Amino acid sequence: MPDHDSLEERLDISFNDKNLLNQALVHSSFLNENPGVFTESNERLEFLGDAIIGSAIAAELFSTYDSWPEGMLTSGRSSLVQGDTLARVAGRLGLGEYLQMGRGEEAAGGRNRSNNLAATFEAVVGAHFLDCGYDAAADLVLRLLKPELSELTEPGASPNPKSLLQEAIQARGQTAPSYRIVKVEGQDHARRFTAEVVVDGEPIGTGTGSRKALAERVAAVDALKTMAGDS
Repeated sequence: MPDHDSLEERLDISFNDKNLLNQALVHSSFLNENPGVFTESNERLEFLGDAIIGSAIAAELFSTYDSWPEGMLTSGRSSLVQGDTLARVAGRLGLGEYLQMGRGEEAAGGRNRSNNLAATFEAVVGAHFLDCGYDAAADLVLRLLKPELSELTEPGASPNPKSLLQEAIQARGQTAPSYRIVKVEGQDHARRFTAEVVVDGEPIGTGTGSRKALAERVAAVDALKTMAGDS
């Protein structure tokens, strides 16, 4: 089993209390076969991490997609905090390699089981929260889920609103849309970008986000709504 130093390198964090990280990697099946080694499994940390992840994602979506109503924010959060998504993130990190589990669970493929991977990721987040506080844990969540966040668009819409907009514009015989950043606000660590999507020299949609790419996606969604209203 790889040492935990290599996991900290993958996470790009360092635990002050290594026991918390150790605890986050203990599957309940290990306790059954190795009584007395650990006092408890990672399940309580899993519970805590689940709450931290949900809170961090909710705050990020609220600030990034300021045109989304409550239902859309809820749907977006659900798609990011669901088990399959967290298991995918855990898989990228190789968390299954570090799990301490019973021989039976391992023989049954437990290291690659989605629910185990998602639970371990939640437990690691919970442990980091106890070790370094909420801000550090939320930063870890947003950093590790960055690929999923960057792909998120309006729930139920095309996974790539910029491509969909380009197709719609070309179907009208107009020139391809272009994007420009028209406003940058906030401190370096909390930038807010406002983008416009422009067709034939006229802005047809605007969007705001914590990154330029997100602002452009929101602008594309806004333009698609405008075009739908005009049709």
